Amino acid sequence: MSELNSALPVWAAVATHAKDMAKVHLRDLAGSDARRWQQLHIEHDTWLLDISRQRITNQSLALLLDLARAVDLSDRIAAMFRGDPINSTEKRAVLHTALRSDFAGSPAIQAEVKASRQKLKDYVAAVRGGKKLGVTGKRFRQVVNIGIGGSDLGPLLVCDALRAEWSGDLTPHFVSNVDRTQLEDLTRTLDPAETLVIVCSKTFVTQETQTNANAARAWIVGALGEKAAGSHFVAVSTNAEAMDKFGIASDHRFTMWDWVGGRYSVWSAIGLIAEIVIGSERFEEFLKGASDIDKHFTNAPFEKNLPVLMGLLGVWNRTFLNLPTLAVLPYDQRLARLPAYLQQLEMESNGKSVSLEGQHVNFATAPIVWGEPGSNAQHSFFQMLHQGTLTEALDFIAPLRGSWGGTEGQDLALKNCFAQSQAFAYGYTLPEVEADMRKAGVSAGEIDRIGVHRVHEGNRPSSLLMYPQTTARALGGILALYEHSVFVQGTIWGVNSFDQFGVELGKKLAVGIDMTGAKSPQGTGAGGIAALINYVTTHR
Repeated sequence: MSELNSALPVWAAVATHAKDMAKVHLRDLAGSDARRWQQLHIEHDTWLLDISRQRITNQSLALLLDLARAVDLSDRIAAMFRGDPINSTEKRAVLHTALRSDFAGSPAIQAEVKASRQKLKDYVAAVRGGKKLGVTGKRFRQVVNIGIGGSDLGPLLVCDALRAEWSGDLTPHFVSNVDRTQLEDLTRTLDPAETLVIVCSKTFVTQETQTNANAARAWIVGALGEKAAGSHFVAVSTNAEAMDKFGIASDHRFTMWDWVGGRYSVWSAIGLIAEIVIGSERFEEFLKGASDIDKHFTNAPFEKNLPVLMGLLGVWNRTFLNLPTLAVLPYDQRLARLPAYLQQLEMESNGKSVSLEGQHVNFATAPIVWGEPGSNAQHSFFQMLHQGTLTEALDFIAPLRGSWGGTEGQDLALKNCFAQSQAFAYGYTLPEVEADMRKAGVSAGEIDRIGVHRVHEGNRPSSLLMYPQTTARALGGILALYEHSVFVQGTIWGVNSFDQFGVELGKKLAVGIDMTGAKSPQGTGAGGIAALINYVTTHR
């Protein structure tokens, strides 16, 4: 397809319909259709997706589904799972799904994945069973993951979300920021003799990761001797020469493939720290949860396809209703890191302004993704969401049971979740405010004075995703749902969701900056950088 997707006739039809819908309030949509919830929710297996508080009608959905068909979404899905090089700018396949689903990729790739999984399980069993020991003969009790981006956000989320499933007397820690604060805090509290360090870097030269890895090596070797590096360090990388130089033992090396992007890599050896902490059986359940969604994504008709509908609504809200942000609001403290994970997944994938054909797009892509656990967020930024000048889209995510297995406390969380979604959608009109104040005995003068301050405009669209409990399998499903939703959005927008050139320029420029001042900065703005380096040198 040589033209932008926005040139399609159905795109224009969606845009025209969106202009009409911009004049409609969710209050009116709900009031005019008693069966709205029945028509606008989807149940699949143990999942419920409630989209009845999105600013849509059946006509909206029909047009969006037509758009999905017009951009050949089915063909794109099939191409991804086959292993076609759909990451066209880098000429790579996109096969993170092969790490969890045996129907993705070629038999040769599946054989590689199977061999890698077995090596990981053998290593995890050895650590958890006390067969892999530190150089002093002590068992590992602390596991430190050194990585950044997808090599940090994914395993950190999994470990946090599945804290109730930790076993084996092993505690995970994470180091990502290059300013050394995280590592320095750990070295003051951990026993190096009981510490295993996993370095996650495909190239083994990523500046932030390598700096932290070298510092961790100096700490371990300084305390335990040079031979300790071979016992206390593991690497997920493809750079054998760099691992040789670092001292990574041959059986402590786990591979990566160029068909797995960083933000899609938690299913691979990048998830090793999580597998060590929760055990291979639970990690396999995590993979199975994602595979369940892969099957649903590839087989279900679009009208009942959860990630397809999530993706289409993302495009509808961002591109056609011009809503600039997506607030992710999990009503489960175990998912506190989910918004940060989805920030990278959504914005690094679809934060693009050039189409697959190299044309500048003439519409809005990727929203700003942000959020916090819902109960806490209610007492911080919900004020702005309800009564501020910005209108945003919202994703509510809630388990039926608490992560600890019960319903006590979770009932209160769900009450708040349901109430907030209602308030965002339908608001609180001035007549309603005045009637409630009169009922409470407030004087007419006081009503006139402050009534308007209590008005909620509403019309903030939201989806609600519900599932039984935050288990390993459910977490795998949640991440796969959002992965495929991002893919759907990228397909509708006609952008490459799998490269990230926007990440690289700043890194390239940083390499050319010498903080000692011995080498003068070059290029545009060099004078300002030189002045900043001088300021640091003078005032440090």
